Amino acid sequence: MIFSAQIKVMPLKDLLDPQGKAVLGGLANLGITSINDVRIGKQIELTIEADSKEAAHQIATEAATKLLANAVMEMFEVTIVG
Repeated sequence: MIFSAQIKVMPLKDLLDPQGKAVLGGLANLGITSINDVRIGKQIELTIEADSKEAAHQIATEAATKLLANAVMEMFEVTIVG
């Protein structure tokens, strides 16, 4: 079966997010001052061939753990669709 995996990768909450801070400053320069914080991450979509939804989740989690997310600086969340 074919599954779609969506992996959301975000910086750890305890770490500074320089890209998010730059966007927050840009928003303030545009007069949008009601936003208190910005965190910038990435979304990765995988197409996985697996026997079950659970197997697809395991494959996506392995990919995120080994390559797609840096465990020292980022956390990730896997969602399987299909």
